[in-house]
Amino acid sequence: MKKIILISAALLWSVTVFAQENSSHLTQRELKKIRRNEVLRNQQNNQYEHEFDVGGRLNTNGWSAYLDYERLTSDVTHTLFQFEFGEIKDPKENKQARQQGVDIFGYPYTGHSFVYGKQNIFYQAKLGIGQRRIVGGKGNKSGVEVSAIYLGGISLGLVKPYYLELYDSTAQGASYQKYTNENANTFLNPNNIVAGPGFGKGWSEVKIVPGLYARAGMRFDWAEFDQVVSAVEVGVDGAVYTQKINIMVNNPGKRFYYGAYVSLLFGKRW
Repeated sequence: MKKIILISAALLWSVTVFAQENSSHLTQRELKKIRRNEVLRNQQNNQYEHEFDVGGRLNTNGWSAYLDYERLTSDVTHTLFQFEFGEIKDPKENKQARQQGVDIFGYPYTGHSFVYGKQNIFYQAKLGIGQRRIVGGKGNKSGVEVSAIYLGGISLGLVKPYYLELYDSTAQGASYQKYTNENANTFLNPNNIVAGPGFGKGWSEVKIVPGLYARAGMRFDWAEFDQVVSAVEVGVDGAVYTQKINIMVNNPGKRFYYGAYVSLLFGKRW
């Protein structure tokens, strides 16, 4: 009987030591995976009431950057507030540069690049409100959340005159000039162009043209954790203004601008 007790105790001790050794040999990757799964399980029943995102957008007719704030209004619906700033370009714009000379090492250098025939730079500042509606949940940590987005609001067109550094024989030198009916021949003569404008030229002459805009798209969020936003959005948008806006001299101005877009955004929920 004594031998049986001793043998049983020895076996129990061996099993305990073996289990401890196995648990101590868990790799860092396995421990990280266990902790991550615990976080995911804890998130399954969470409802985040707020979201803030930062994004960049490439449009078929320009570019923009934007800020989003969302507030949960139901299990699948979020109220969306958005501010966006961007530029609309004409499809006929062709950026080029003129050689100014050669440096001390023998390499040619150029002045500021320019767009021949450009009359105005057209920026947009938009403030809108809308909704994001979840149409497909992730299902698991490696899934993708699909949402429909629709919004609209106010769009302020900021029309900044486009300056060129032009050689003018009557002025006996080069000077920065914007397009006018009086200097049309000088402005549109390629041989007179020395360089384009710097970024700061013309801001004191910005003209504001009010308008309205609307946007509709689909968002695909692949972030692994619920409180993190990593998403791609695709869609279409359009804006209409109270008067025609001329971007190029030889192209008629338009009041309505529209296009397709793709954007990348990152953010956080809480």
